[in-house]
Amino acid sequence: MDFQTLETLRSGHPAWRLLRADLAPLVASFLHRVFLKPNVRQMLESDLARHLEDDLFRLRRELGEDRFPRDARAYLDEWASEKHGWLRKRYVAGSDEAQFDITPAAEAALTWLSSLGTRTFISTESRLRTVFDLLRGLISDTEPDREARTAGLRRRRAEIDAEIARLAAGHVPVLDDASIRDRFHLIVETAQSLLSDFRAVEYNFRTLDRDARIKISAWEGSKGELLERILGDRDAIADSDQGRSFRAFYDLLMSTDRQDELTQLLERMLVLDPVKVLKPDRRIKRVHFDWLTAAEATQRTVAKLSGELRRYLDDKAWLENRRIIRLLRDIEARAVEISDCPPTGDFMEIDDVAPEIALPMDRPLFSPPLRPDLDDVIPAAEDDISADALFDLVHVDKSRLQAQIWRSLQRHDQISLSDIIAEHPLELGLSELVAYLSIASEDPNSIIDDQSKTYIDWVDNEGSARRATMPRVIFVRAGEASYDQREVRG
Repeated sequence: MDFQTLETLRSGHPAWRLLRADLAPLVASFLHRVFLKPNVRQMLESDLARHLEDDLFRLRRELGEDRFPRDARAYLDEWASEKHGWLRKRYVAGSDEAQFDITPAAEAALTWLSSLGTRTFISTESRLRTVFDLLRGLISDTEPDREARTAGLRRRRAEIDAEIARLAAGHVPVLDDASIRDRFHLIVETAQSLLSDFRAVEYNFRTLDRDARIKISAWEGSKGELLERILGDRDAIADSDQGRSFRAFYDLLMSTDRQDELTQLLERMLVLDPVKVLKPDRRIKRVHFDWLTAAEATQRTVAKLSGELRRYLDDKAWLENRRIIRLLRDIEARAVEISDCPPTGDFMEIDDVAPEIALPMDRPLFSPPLRPDLDDVIPAAEDDISADALFDLVHVDKSRLQAQIWRSLQRHDQISLSDIIAEHPLELGLSELVAYLSIASEDPNSIIDDQSKTYIDWVDNEGSARRATMPRVIFVRAGEASYDQREVRG
């Protein structure tokens, strides 16, 4: 906590930068709602951008359209940059969409901000009891003297026997409401802090992997020395106090008996009346499953990083592609050197993203188009062509059609061709429709209205739907032909 250290943290630590940022309320509220509150470890860029767009839309409507002028993806890329360091953006194998996760530094800032609120209850008794229990366990488990440890166990047995005797005598002491709430708050705080610790552990493993990649890209010595240094660093992490504690926690949590016991204890705790009054978050009931999910995510990260390290140190690539590997190392070393100040503008050009291959023998030979010779030429018609030629191909019984028209006119003074076809669908398609038009043209009582259009639908022999657009045809009963077209159309 000296001046120089705090000055360095003030200018370089992401958590301090978040607290000083102009957009701190937006960043803190959004990251807490999306990542910390639902305990989300990773989120796709499209989903995260959609959530941020919703928040920006609501805030612009309340505070003004010019308050947050940039779009959601621009804000996310800025928060994930090295300049800020509040989000971690990465691509996973098999996916071309980036994934985001909150960094431990940003989570630390959000945790501190949440502690600034008014605390209605501060647990003190339960913390003191926890300190005493930890001290007793520490001293007892580190005592090398067999007699001293035996005496300690006997004292504990005597205390247990005395408590059993009091219960048998009818004295059943229970905690009061204040003590219950005190211990409940301590349990919730400890459970939530564990979730933050998992993200920090995962971040440390990723930092170790990044340092290993930098060593590989700039290494000039033998492969054995490189392996010794990298694997030594991994063993140092695994064998450190943090690594040992994480393994012990994971092994304890993976026990089925422990999970069942935690489930039962949490359910019994939430039904206590002093706890119900506090209206706790129901996620506390499944907090041990959240621990398990976070621990498995950390384990998968370690396994994935180990697999990527093996791919970097592949023997075959080292021996058979020595020149390519050296070129890649030069590129990686240069990239590491300029990572803090990347070049601006276009710094590389390529002709195309893929080679173009032209095989002459793969091209098809030229085939001249077929020009058919027509022997018969149909002369241009000078007069109207009779439609009788259509009836030579398909026989249409015009008398049957005429009978259908007469039967319809017995019920109506006038009727349109579309109504007749609706009652008697076309059986021979276009030929039968032309026969109707022929009957209408020959009947002096019929009217063909060119000013109105109608549609006739039918299904041909092949099952295809057909439609004809034609003038409106009206058949009028004999003696009613004096009606003009306007009355008929009406």
